[in-house]
Amino acid sequence: MRLPVLISVPHAGLEIPTEVKDLCILGKQDIIKDGDEGAAEIYLALKKEVSAMVTTDVARAIIDMNRPEDDRTRDGIVKTRTCWNVPVYGRFPSEENIKRLILKYYRPYHSDLSRLVRGARLGLDCHTMAAEGPPVGPDPGVRRPRICLSNGDGTCPREWMQSLAGCFKKAFKTEIAINQPFKGGHIIRSHAKELPWIQLELSREDFLSNEGKSEAVLQALADWSNRLHE
Repeated sequence: MRLPVLISVPHAGLEIPTEVKDLCILGKQDIIKDGDEGAAEIYLALKKEVSAMVTTDVARAIIDMNRPEDDRTRDGIVKTRTCWNVPVYGRFPSEENIKRLILKYYRPYHSDLSRLVRGARLGLDCHTMAAEGPPVGPDPGVRRPRICLSNGDGTCPREWMQSLAGCFKKAFKTEIAINQPFKGGHIIRSHAKELPWIQLELSREDFLSNEGKSEAVLQALADWSNRLHE
């Protein structure tokens, strides 16, 4: 029986859409470094174990599914620089081009999240994070915890947050940070009226292999699901 969890993996993609391929000046390593390296190996393997999963092949540096549609800041929906402060474009896309990206990639992602809530009890927005905060972020140069769970100031019941944190602590055998350094992004906040949501960040530090991290995430979710039905 599948676990009653809807998983979102917004930053595993590495592709540059054709709409901006001639404008983007990022190299392959820049794209990898700006995205959630390891997320595909850790989370996509869980697709058959959960009620549903939504992901994208588009690189985070090009269009960020975890930003509000109207966020046009440097680190907004269409970025001018990566989180490592590397310029994304030689010539920034026109407003018309940005609207095409939103219509073709961003809105379908969020529509799928809304459509697939049936059968799920919890939404989990899954990420990996650099072991140390990058220049563009909430904690530049600061050493990060191995695991951070966020509830966006109320995107899920407090008791569920505590229960899931306990399950992750047991599965990973490490302490769990709550809302530090991340408090939860646009995905969990904008879909919380449809389903309780939590954001998960796993450090890219090699305290476990990606396969080991994947297995531990599954163990934690299975444990939480069992507790839910007690």
